[in-house]
Amino acid sequence: MKTRIKRLVILACLAVLMGAGGLAWYAFQPLRVETLPKTVNVMPGTHLRSLSVMLEREGVIGNARLFWLLGRALGKGGIIKAGTYTLDKPLTPLALYGKIERGEVSLAMVQFIEGWNWREVRAALAAQPLLKNDSARMSDAELLRAMGAGENHPEGLLFPDTYSFAPHSSDLNVLRRAYRLQQEKLMAAWETRAPGLPYRTPYEALIMASIVEKETGAAFERPQIAGVFLNRLKFGMRLQTDPTVIYGLGERFDGNLRKIDLQTDTPYNTYTRGGLPPTPIAMPSEAAIQAALNPANTDALYFVSRGDGTHVFSSNLDAHNRAVNRYQR
Repeated sequence: MKTRIKRLVILACLAVLMGAGGLAWYAFQPLRVETLPKTVNVMPGTHLRSLSVMLEREGVIGNARLFWLLGRALGKGGIIKAGTYTLDKPLTPLALYGKIERGEVSLAMVQFIEGWNWREVRAALAAQPLLKNDSARMSDAELLRAMGAGENHPEGLLFPDTYSFAPHSSDLNVLRRAYRLQQEKLMAAWETRAPGLPYRTPYEALIMASIVEKETGAAFERPQIAGVFLNRLKFGMRLQTDPTVIYGLGERFDGNLRKIDLQTDTPYNTYTRGGLPPTPIAMPSEAAIQAALNPANTDALYFVSRGDGTHVFSSNLDAHNRAVNRYQR
């Protein structure tokens, strides 16, 4: 029995040594990239496994599993540095890992997420080590002038997207591009808006789009959510939407919206004030802008969450209360 165990241990050790030897051999073999230079985009949030699959799909490596195993052996787990990497000469897998670890990007990236507020945008810019954070020492008013914006408040003016930039360039360039792109999306949607909407300006539509963005995570519901809020405006009802109240609380919001919060008046409390809030409350996506300007034709005035990200819509208060009792109480 002892002899058998000893043989198994020896075989296991040999297998490990052979595997390690094969991995070491692979680490120093030049990658066979058909066409150089070759660029690959590593998106924010990419992990080792998804990086390996992407590199195999792009024709940079031949075996995603081997590349992943090498990365694991080298302790390369966790988030990969995002950016555009240019391969201008043959590299070994080990050298490619070194290039990525050092962040040797030809273009870096910063991502603005739909639904983010202005504080989150500024935090993302400050956290990007390859950007010159020129905006950090500027007030919001100074930033608006630098972006070429005519608005008085920066909230909602940027288009949520992933922006590439040359390493060590100014974050003001990213902000200008994001502002121009949001203006283009907004004006294009404004030109194709449905008739009879209550907005006096595209900016008011942007405010509504930001509310729609924060009210639902289900993309297909956005036009119906917009339809409900527009019906409320049409009938002189208050919007009574929690995300505006939360925005008005700012950094005081601790994740728990209380009854007293709904009763405390702020410029953004749509329970105490009629009409739209004074500014957007977040970065709306293109889909939310389209929903605000081309809402669903609905008679619904109320909606309540099912708890799964979708909502039940009702055209009268009795039906709404029944839905609340079923899904919330």
